[in-house]
Amino acid sequence: MAEPQGPVVIGVDSSTQSTKALAVDASTGEVLAQGRAAHTVGATHESDPEQWWRALVSAIEQCGPHAQSAAAISVAGQQHGLVTLDENGDPVRPALLWNDVRSAPQAERLAGELGGPQAWARRTGLVPAPSFTASKWLWLAEHEPESVARTASVRLPHDYLTGRLTGAATTDRGDVSGTGWWSSESGDYDSEVLAHLGLDRTMLPRVVGRGEAAGTVRGGLGLPVPAGALVAGGTGDNMAAALGLGLRPGQPVLSLGTSGTVYAVGRQRPVDPSGTVAGFADALDGWLPLACTLNCTLAVDRIAALLGRGREEVEPGGSATVLPFLDGERTPALPYAGGLLYGLTHDTTGGQILQSAYDGAVYALLRAVELVLDPDSPSDAPILLIGGGARGTAWRETVRRLSGRPVQVPHAQELVALGAAAQAAGLVLGEDPAALARSWGTADGPYHPAVETDRATLDRLATTLADADTLLRRQ
Repeated sequence: MAEPQGPVVIGVDSSTQSTKALAVDASTGEVLAQGRAAHTVGATHESDPEQWWRALVSAIEQCGPHAQSAAAISVAGQQHGLVTLDENGDPVRPALLWNDVRSAPQAERLAGELGGPQAWARRTGLVPAPSFTASKWLWLAEHEPESVARTASVRLPHDYLTGRLTGAATTDRGDVSGTGWWSSESGDYDSEVLAHLGLDRTMLPRVVGRGEAAGTVRGGLGLPVPAGALVAGGTGDNMAAALGLGLRPGQPVLSLGTSGTVYAVGRQRPVDPSGTVAGFADALDGWLPLACTLNCTLAVDRIAALLGRGREEVEPGGSATVLPFLDGERTPALPYAGGLLYGLTHDTTGGQILQSAYDGAVYALLRAVELVLDPDSPSDAPILLIGGGARGTAWRETVRRLSGRPVQVPHAQELVALGAAAQAAGLVLGEDPAALARSWGTADGPYHPAVETDRATLDRLATTLADADTLLRRQ
């Protein structure tokens, strides 16, 4: 067993499909041990928070003796999920997850209220969308008023797990900035928005500050982590990944997972009334403008399966265009859309269709790259490619061909859990967690130079998307 040079910390990533835990040497960033436990997600994109806790316990137990000496722990979680708890702190119902788009009508209505999109973007940094927690709360109030009546407190997924560890009700500015009821303008909950939603401020957790502990690990939890170990504030998964990379302003990140995201750390507070860019706060004191798609690796894998091909069995050429919006889409805002295949000819091959699916998924993300960067960011900065898809040649080459930028693929994996570990390490060592992650070398990896931009494919995608707009918006 490797002997750590510094304190041991635990970083947890509670994602849609599983919980991962890393035991990390706070001084060097070396991963000493790791564990993983799967989640079950229902067909309607709901998940039982109790299973997240069981998965967290299991994943940490797999870290063995290193967990028993941990000085601190931090939990990063999937953003936007609506967790409703009764007066005993037990879940009222399964959590509504980020990719549940049933609240599209509520989001559309909400976006037109309280001054409209411009006012929403100015106040909260967001324009209401089905993925955001505020829209989900309205859906629940209209469709399950009995659940709302039983709800004593509202949490995000990482809040729920952090609260189980400490017994305290806390969140952080990064994750709470994705709810729709926290104001990026004031840095506090927005009282008018809460009143409009029918939410009482007392139902919400306290927002901890940068470098502030959420509490300490309680005894009697059945965890190998010692009671009294520090618990960092935690954050949302995207904010944790930015920490895990030690991200600096001007560096675009493209994450390829169940969802696709593109983001960058910014110095300027984002305000985008179009709703394309969500003006999130980061886990420190800056900003994390982000655009997200609902359809990424799973959607392309599904199309590969329908074609009877492996995910790397792509072929160049052809005139087919694929918009792989199998779950509806958030960017662009097409919550009712389905997947679209256009431009087939007798010569079209299955490999060309599959490549077109990659093109469609990447195109939706690349449209937002310039929007998430500060205006003075260098135009030739490499895209940091992360997530499960980053290891795939087809994904990497599609990003290079359609972006015209160099691409760097960090060696480090489980960046969300590493970011949580960096936050815990910063708490123990009294250092900046992003600077710690940079000292760990987490962003180091193969560099792939820029290639000529495939303008013809970009133009074909833009034209198809514009021409199919009415069809894609049909309910």
